[in-house]
Amino acid sequence: MGLAEYMIVSKPDGWTVLHDGNAPHNYDTKEAAFEAAVAAASLAIREGHEVHVSVPGRDAGNKTALGAKDSQSTQ
Repeated sequence: MGLAEYMIVSKPDGWTVLHDGNAPHNYDTKEAAFEAAVAAASLAIREGHEVHVSVPGRDAGNKTALGAKDSQSTQ
């Protein structure tokens, strides 16, 4: 079996999950992208693959823990 890697990456308007060189879906928060990656990773585990999931820290994207836009901001 192979290696299945899922990388959460920031985009100008949100987040995506990079897998096999593709990032076809957009998510509003880093947490939502993570949940999608973990669901896909779960399927890969069942198929016998080694799985890696990476998620950037607060310094990525819009500099918040969950990567969500601050709805309270007046900027």
